[in-house]
Formats: sequence, C-alpha cells, structure tokens
Amino acid sequence: MNGFPDRLEPGSPYPLGATFDGLGVNFAVFSANADRIDLCLFDPKGRKQVACYELPEWTDEVWHGYLPGATPGLLYGFRAHGRWEPEEGHRFNPNKLLLDPYAKGLHGGVRWTDALHSYRVRSKRKDLTFDRRDSAAAMPKAVVTASGFDWTGDVRPQVPWSDTVIYEAHAKGLTRLMDEVPEMERGTFAALSHPRVIDHLKRIGVTTLELLPIHEFVQDRRLQEAGLVNYWGYNTLAFFAPERRYMATEHCDELRIAIRRLHAAGIEVILDVVYNHTAEGSELGPTFNFRGLDNATYYRLVEDDPRYCVNDTGTGNTLDLSHPRVLQMVADSLRYWAESYHVDGFRFDLGVTLGRDGNNGFTPRAGFFDVLRQDPVLNQLKLISEPWDIGPGGYQLGNHPPGFAEWNDKFRDATRRFWRGDSGMRPEFANRIAGSADLFDHRARRTWAGINFVTAHDGQPLRDVVSYEGKHNEANGEDNRDGHSENYSRNWGAEGPTDDQGIEACRDRVVRSMLTTLFASLGTPMLLGGDEFGRTQRGNNNAYCQDNQISWFDWSLERSERGQALIDFVRRLAETRRKFPLMRANSFLHGQEEVAPGVLDIDWFDERGVNLSEADWHNAEGRALMMRRVRRMDDGTLQSVLLVMNASHTSLTFRMPPPDLERHLIVDSSDPRAPERPIGDSIEVPDRAAMIIVGYGRLG
Repeated sequence: MNGFPDRLEPGSPYPLGATFDGLGVNFAVFSANADRIDLCLFDPKGRKQVACYELPEWTDEVWHGYLPGATPGLLYGFRAHGRWEPEEGHRFNPNKLLLDPYAKGLHGGVRWTDALHSYRVRSKRKDLTFDRRDSAAAMPKAVVTASGFDWTGDVRPQVPWSDTVIYEAHAKGLTRLMDEVPEMERGTFAALSHPRVIDHLKRIGVTTLELLPIHEFVQDRRLQEAGLVNYWGYNTLAFFAPERRYMATEHCDELRIAIRRLHAAGIEVILDVVYNHTAEGSELGPTFNFRGLDNATYYRLVEDDPRYCVNDTGTGNTLDLSHPRVLQMVADSLRYWAESYHVDGFRFDLGVTLGRDGNNGFTPRAGFFDVLRQDPVLNQLKLISEPWDIGPGGYQLGNHPPGFAEWNDKFRDATRRFWRGDSGMRPEFANRIAGSADLFDHRARRTWAGINFVTAHDGQPLRDVVSYEGKHNEANGEDNRDGHSENYSRNWGAEGPTDDQGIEACRDRVVRSMLTTLFASLGTPMLLGGDEFGRTQRGNNNAYCQDNQISWFDWSLERSERGQALIDFVRRLAETRRKFPLMRANSFLHGQEEVAPGVLDIDWFDERGVNLSEADWHNAEGRALMMRRVRRMDDGTLQSVLLVMNASHTSLTFRMPPPDLERHLIVDSSDPRAPERPIGDSIEVPDRAAMIIVGYGRLG
C-alpha cells in the first residue's frame, strides 16, 4: 500500500495533532463520542486517498496511532464513525473528510459544494437527513510539519504596558500598495518587516503591531457567490496554521522571520484571534472538522434541543470553552503561537464568549481566564479582550479579571461625540480621558487595562469619521443595510470629498483634536493603521468583504503634504506621551491626593480656569474642558500636564488655573507645526481644538 505498513502502531495520546519524532509520525485526535476514527493519507497533490488506517487506541477520549517511516510533508485527514442523531447533537458521518484541529499546515483549499455538508442540503428535512457523498475532493488536507527555526538571539521587546502604543493593521492591506516593497512580497508576511514598514512604525512611535486574524480561514460561500471575499478573516478553519494567502514563499518561516525582524527593531507583534466560533456555521453549515469529530462536545448546543447551536457570536455557532478538551485546544493553540512564532500577545475577538461558563453566562472566574492567568508562558504576554458578544448579558466592559486589557468602546463613543459637539458630554468624556476608573479601578487593575481607541477595523477610519454623516456600504451588496447605523460622525458641511477648503480645514483640526485626546488620555492608546496619514474607506464602515483599494492602505496619501503633516503630528504626540510620564501614568488618579497645598493629582477646570461646580458638570451646553495632572519631581518641583479642549463652534480664551507655573505649549491641534513656546496666564483656543500645555515650578 504505497510503501506504508498494513496497520498503525499504538502510539501515544499526547501530544494532540501530528507529531514527527524523526522516525515516524504520531497522530492523536480527541473525540469523546466517536465509535471509531480513521486516518486517511493522500498523494502529494492531495487529490487521491492512498491509504486509510483505523486509529488503534482510545485513551482518555483521545484516539491515537503511530505511523513509522512517515515524514513531514505527508498529507492526511480523518474520518469519524459514530451516531447520526442530530436531535441529540451527534453528527458523525464517515463520508466527510475532517481536518485535524491541530493541523499546523494545510494543502489546498475549500472548494464549495453541497458535499461538504453532512446532510442533504436540498432535502426538505434539511439537517435531519444523511449525505453519503465523499467530501475529500472539496477539502483541504492537513500537512505534517516540523519546524527547525533558529530563534537564537531573538529578544522579545517586552514593552511595559505604560509605554505601549498599539497599531492595528491587516497583514495584507498594510503593504499591498506599498511601492517600496518588492511586488511579489506586497501584502504578505514578508513585507511586514520590510525596512520601509519598520521605519514608518518607529517614526510614529508605535511599539506594538496588532494584526487582524492570520489563522487559516475559510472564504464564505455566500460572499464568493456574490463576487466578494472575506477580507478580515474572522472565519477560522485551523487554529494552528498561518493563512497561506499572506505568504510570498509558501513557508511558515516567512512569518517567523518577519516577527524576528520586528523584535530586533523593538516592535512587538500581537495577533487578533478568533476562538469564540469556527467556520462551520450553524447546524445547517458545512462539516470541516469539529462538527464531524464531536459536535456535541466542541459546540454549545441548545440545552432542551441539542439539534441547534447556541449562537452567542452571531456566526451560527459558539465553541464550548467550558469543556476541558476544547479549552485545552485553545490554550495549546495560544501556547504554540507564543513559543513557535514568538508572538507577544493576543487580542481575543468576542472575549465575553470565551468567558461564558457553558450556558450560565459570563464570569471573570471562567476556566478560560483561569487557564491563561496561571499559564507560565501565556500570563507573561499582552492579553486583550473585546468585552462583548450578542449573547444575554453580552456587554462586560470592565468586568474581566486582572491581567487582561479590554477594548474601551465607551472611550471611542465619548471622544467622537464630544468633538462633534454633542450636548451634555463633559462628565462622560472626563471619565474616559482620565482612564475610565469607574470601569477598571478594582482588583488592583491598572490604567493600561483600558485600550483607548477612536477608530478600529470595525467601523470607519478617522478621515471618514469627519467626512461622512452616514455609512456608505453599497459595495458590500446588502443595500447599505449592514454595519452600524450610528457612527457618531459628522461631515462638517459636505458628505464625502469636497473642494471646500474651510470644511477640509475643520475636518483636519477635528482629526488632530481626537488624536490628541487619544495620546493624552490615561490608558493604552490604539491607533488604527492608516489614520496617521488620512486613509479612507469612502464611507464604508463594514469593509469586512472588501479585499481591494477600499481597504488597502493608500500610501500615496502618506507622501502628500497633508499626509506628511499628519504623520509629523502623530509623531509629536507619541514623543510627548513618551517624554511626560503623567500622560501614561500606571495608577489611577482620583483627585483626592494633594501633590502640594491646594494642588490635586488630577483636577478639572473650564475655560475660566476655575474648578467645575456640580452645576457646571451638568451644564449640557458646556463644551470647554481642561484636565490637569500634577506630580512632584525628585527635586521638589511640580510638573503639570494640562489637556485643554474646546469642542464649541467658537474660539474661547482659556485662563490658566492656579498655581502660577512656568508653562509651555507643547501640542496645538489648530496649528500642528507650531513650535513649543512659553505661554502666559491665558491662551486663545480656536473652535474644535485641543492643546497640551506642560508646567513647571515651585510653590512658596
């Protein structure tokens, strides 16, 4: 049989997946409910099944066997035998080739056909029927891999949270249109560490590159039939394998080399990961791996009708991380990326789903959090949660355990609404720019726990936030029904591009004011890639299916005078944040500590230079605000950082609050190229402008 032995040796139940030991390959796959699992081997092109073995052993619910003489590069898949009882949650169908959940490399792709479904799609009884067609021809095959990459000398940057500036970008879109990158490498992992990319990130003060999903993912059938693609990649097929669409060399070491070069430049790499659901969709979806291996274990099913998947994710299914083997798979995947690729952290899509204790709802004591917090590898990394999902009680901002940071959408909304001039925003806005202590100051958490952002991939880039009143998602083919309907945006006089210089000047000023707010606030700033030079998506606030110039970074904007000016402004903000520790304080400030007589560690003033009274805070039309933070230096002098903000439609004169210090204007969003200069007791602040003023001096 093609040089293979007649049967497998017993092998070992650990580790899971396909493991080459120099003499052969051990195969191990979990299934608690299967009656039998077969290992199927394929020819090098993945077209013909050349051998099939029954895994001979079942230990602790792990099926395993050893194939002597097998080497890396071997293509394989599984077939699982068992009950076809959809009403009980069991969907075993040995006619369907299954991908190893621990596959570290794939060959071929999904070729959409009804045979990928375990039931007869066109039957009136839908998923209660049984489909006998073989799906192997339409399935990718797992590849046995072995990495000998030499990490000697690699040093993780280990940037302290207080110094972290995150840059969110798409692995392809970041460089697809970057002329300086060799054409064959544009849009690939290789391009991520190109000197042009590194120089740009360093120039604007980025410490941490956060990549949208790079696990192997499936192109949705619906999108393909509509002539669109899944661009963002939130449709994971293989949690251990890097996406081949982003490779120039078809070798996983391409990503390792990129990470190593980024590390050498002092830049961390964080991966956006999707462990809340898989690409298999609802009970009416295809069978790729988990559904066929053990549907009743891997997925959360409706308790009183296990035929149906729980859909807390909005994608049709929800992985059941309350099961120890499912949780093990997630932890093993994370540890693999940390150890084999040296990534520096993870951002968890729909993190609330991961913290659900089965069907009992979210809890900060969920096994997922406990496992990561005690793991000696994972607990040293940056861990970030998207603190919501669509399930019951699905908004959990601030409720994650210590060790996790959280995306703070309240900061996003408050910042957008304050700068567009909404009424009654001062109290909420003040809370957000002071670090959102109401959300995060408990259990010894630090200010860095709040990931502050004004824009992210899910929504419009910053240029569009000031250029469009509404969304413009027509290119998505859903009649502009998809995406958020409320962006808290404003076009300032014209919808979209305009030749009106007054409108454009206003837009530029508001962009700079929001960026000033982002960098001057307590918490961890996250910049959406391209915002630093005015990237646009033409009003599209849901570009998940736009793998084209709507989503790709247009680097010609960076070379324009306008783009260069904005980049220089962002660089200045990052340098200012780095220079003054008060802007990135690790501890929450509550205005209860006197740094000097009558001078609090944090305080609030209006344009008159006086503390806001209770009535002032509740004045819905108040749009002027100053936040001052003060510390005592080692030599006894005081240092203050004053964030001055005028969100009104007219210029205002701001009087400096006491005490009398030597003050310098460091950043002015109305005049981005203005040099640092001393100021007196008052300063004129144009409409919709923000300033950072630093003070020094002694009292008495």
